[in-house]
Amino acid sequence: MSKRKQQSEDKAITNSSGNAHVEEDSGDSDEDFETLDVDFEWFDPSPEIDFHGIKSLLNQLFDIDAVNLNISALTDLILSQPTLGSTVKVDGQETDAYAFLSVINLHTHTTADGSKPFVAELASYLRSRSASNTQLSTLTTLLSQTPLPKIGLILTDRLINCPAEVAPPMYAFLPEEIAWAVQEGEPYEFTHYLIVSKTYTEIASQLDNGEDERPKKKKKQKGGSGGSGGGAFETMYFHPEDEVFERYALCAGGYEYATQRDEGTSDSKRAFQEMGIRPMGRLILIEAGKFTEAVAAVGEFLKPLGA
Repeated sequence: MSKRKQQSEDKAITNSSGNAHVEEDSGDSDEDFETLDVDFEWFDPSPEIDFHGIKSLLNQLFDIDAVNLNISALTDLILSQPTLGSTVKVDGQETDAYAFLSVINLHTHTTADGSKPFVAELASYLRSRSASNTQLSTLTTLLSQTPLPKIGLILTDRLINCPAEVAPPMYAFLPEEIAWAVQEGEPYEFTHYLIVSKTYTEIASQLDNGEDERPKKKKKQKGGSGGSGGGAFETMYFHPEDEVFERYALCAGGYEYATQRDEGTSDSKRAFQEMGIRPMGRLILIEAGKFTEAVAAVGEFLKPLGA
């Protein structure tokens, strides 16, 4: 663990208690929850330990489109800058990460001097996805420039049962780490930050279209964005902090994945729910001058009760 994360860790853990809620079947109409107290720790990414954990989380982040990206090379790049970004673990540094956050300089790695073809391919992918949503036209324009502007691409994800409260410390560390890196002459002065994230929409299950004649519960439809056809269902965030970041965003919007899904994929993600689950990608562009304020707002939004 880096010295600076060690110095900040006590405060981070106090302000982000890892209380995971596990639902138990109570046998009646009321839902009972058991609270498990888990102590999370924040570490610098370790090339010797974190390759497989971060690669797995990157695959989760890019969902079905991950097969079209060089996730292994991207993981190696993240691990090549171990003093920038964080991993979150439970049983010490030698274990797999429950969450991670890092930032990639799109400008540096797509120019002739520091060219990394897989980063250029990733930037091209993000440009094509942003072009599919007029709400992201500002981002599309930026990503169409040659050379690319100094955009810090924030990559972060966590295990599905990992509490959102682990995110604020990771984001809080990042501006400090970038400031230290810039003082040491490293190329991390950004004009914008681009957060890659995901949303999901609950949609009517295809399994309900069979020959089963038994009465079924009615679906409660909401007019949220991200659905298709009449009576779309509400779009929800995998990462609650994204709603706060969007208040400070220059632009934000969702996109469909480029890779086609097989029929029934939404039902495979039901996780014992009545509805199918349809994920989408989401991009959030924030001007660098507003990023620190946005990070502080996220910390306040996800502050545990009583903290």
